[in-house]
Amino acid sequence: MPKTIKIGTRGSKLALWQASYVADKLKAGGLNTEIITIETKGDKILNKTIAKIGNKGVFTEELEEKLKDGKIDIAVHSAKDMLSGLDDELEIIAFTEREMVNDVLVSYDKSISLQDRTRNITIGTSAVRRIAMLKHYFPHVRIINIRGNLQTRFEKLENGHCDALILAYAGVHRMGYKDYIVEKLPDDTFTPAVGQGALAIEAARSLDYDTRQTIKAFTNHAETEYCLIAERSFLKTIEGGCSVPVFALAKLSDNYLTISGGIISLDGKELIKEQTSGSIKNCEETGKMLANKVLGKGGGRIIEEIKRFVN
Repeated sequence: MPKTIKIGTRGSKLALWQASYVADKLKAGGLNTEIITIETKGDKILNKTIAKIGNKGVFTEELEEKLKDGKIDIAVHSAKDMLSGLDDELEIIAFTEREMVNDVLVSYDKSISLQDRTRNITIGTSAVRRIAMLKHYFPHVRIINIRGNLQTRFEKLENGHCDALILAYAGVHRMGYKDYIVEKLPDDTFTPAVGQGALAIEAARSLDYDTRQTIKAFTNHAETEYCLIAERSFLKTIEGGCSVPVFALAKLSDNYLTISGGIISLDGKELIKEQTSGSIKNCEETGKMLANKVLGKGGGRIIEEIKRFVN
């Protein structure tokens, strides 16, 4: 086992917080750590949506190259930024305990509400899922594309580019912006992205077994792992890509896992959502079953329509 675990991360304040969170868990287990900052394509290109840049790999590709080169031992990612299929040389070895999964509306104006249809409000977001869901549930709002780290987005909010932002609660909470939450969006309707609220720890398969197992022992949260295995299995089976607004959320009760998820058209007019359950021993298969239900109910047609539109 290496004397020092080298942790790769993006350089934003949130990414560094996440890497430090993992480092603290490893230090508590008696391991030494070093945080190494790596810039990704997604950090450099801020004037385009993720769908137009390429795929979710824009936030992970450079870190994964460092893993394969042995320059870092692990990479810490927001689980929702991870591609559903990894390079054969790589694996996710742990998921940290999940925070509240919800999307939230944040604003400096406490009177802002998505429920108020008498006001013309402008919402900033770049996520295709959030945009489509806003069009579906709140067609009265105006949407503008805002990307960048949380601090950049809040600066744009403060400068009047929009009236409010939609963000993941986890990031808002971790960065100390919780007081600006004006509305929590219910996860049974405004269902989050796969993996939202958890961190994924990725390593090269070439990293020695004892080191991988030690890192997992100090960082992995078993309940979160079961849920994310199911959600990521759903995402992999759907094969939608970053331009397709899909969503899924798994929850545990005793040794039973229930996952709900689906797909929504880009214009928000058609939403397909299904649910399925199974033993935690079969969480991967349960996620796959859900995806096949969604595809069979019209999800496959929506994906093909989106791909034709995007291409």
